[in-house]
Amino acid sequence: MDIFAKMQEHGHEQLIFLQENKTDLKAIIGIHNTVLGPALGGCRMWDYDEEEDAIDDVLRLSKGMTYKAGISGEDFGGGKTVIWGDPETHRTEGLFRALGRYIDALNGRYSTGTDVGTQPEDFVLMRKETPYVGALPKEYGGGGDSSVPTAYGTFLGIQASCKYKYNSDDLKGKKIAIQGLGKVGLKLARHLKDAGAELVGTDVVEDNIEAGKKIGMEIVEPDEIYDVDCDVFSPNALGAVVNDDTINRFKCDIICGAANNILAEAKHGKELANKGILYAPDYIVNAGGLILVCDEMEPNGYSEERVLKKCEEIYNKLLKVFKLADEENITTNKAADKLVEERISTIEVTNTISKY
Repeated sequence: MDIFAKMQEHGHEQLIFLQENKTDLKAIIGIHNTVLGPALGGCRMWDYDEEEDAIDDVLRLSKGMTYKAGISGEDFGGGKTVIWGDPETHRTEGLFRALGRYIDALNGRYSTGTDVGTQPEDFVLMRKETPYVGALPKEYGGGGDSSVPTAYGTFLGIQASCKYKYNSDDLKGKKIAIQGLGKVGLKLARHLKDAGAELVGTDVVEDNIEAGKKIGMEIVEPDEIYDVDCDVFSPNALGAVVNDDTINRFKCDIICGAANNILAEAKHGKELANKGILYAPDYIVNAGGLILVCDEMEPNGYSEERVLKKCEEIYNKLLKVFKLADEENITTNKAADKLVEERISTIEVTNTISKY
């Protein structure tokens, strides 16, 4: 793997490899862009097949955080940590405290929090080694479960997408296929159920499946979710689910979910548009968790009311992106990128001016 070429291709500033034998820590920190401010992004633990998979993941995810912070109006750049290990067997106090010491050595250049495979309690341990962690439990002064605002923002994203596609954001009777019934997906399902939507879901974890059944959701096998005839397909697990293998299987009008990097490649945004499927850029839709962590860093402390108010802007930002895409005859993912890149360019000029 030509790592420097990959970093240059996507505009990354740093890729940091970490290892500690005593705790069996193997991790990578990716810092993509810090024009808007210090890098911010969650810590994922996953049992990757190969180290190249971990590198690709941290590069994709850290870049996505730059765009997520940029579109959300936050003064942070994009970063991410991936830990190579099985979340069920690899999680130890020593591992997370060791990682905390490495992050502390960056002296505020990067802060982290929960992501796939990690839990708030892991960051309580890291907090003993570094202040540069967020999404802590409320009893430790944090905002608590970041999946709460993420699910709420995703719900608003589905409403905005329906408003644009159907000229109404009423979800009553809309059929929505939910891929992933974990921390975000199940909370999203409850919002949708309360709004009168008809739900079909899938997951690979039996407890999540049972929780879905309890709220009246129809359950299908994981691979069958792509073939469900529905109004909205909502991916809320791992990314790259819109790819060469799945692109012709979707039977929906809208794709809108909280998963990161839903499109395997940018070209799939164009292919969806050609099929008449409206794609809601994921880094707008799933920004609720980032908004929570950013709010924890406010000088006057965390405010749940303020976080939910900021999440409500996801609705309007999506409508703005959809409109821009139509006006300029570009895909929705390119329209979202354009808005972020214009903001970064403006701030970069301001930073240059301030040096003189």
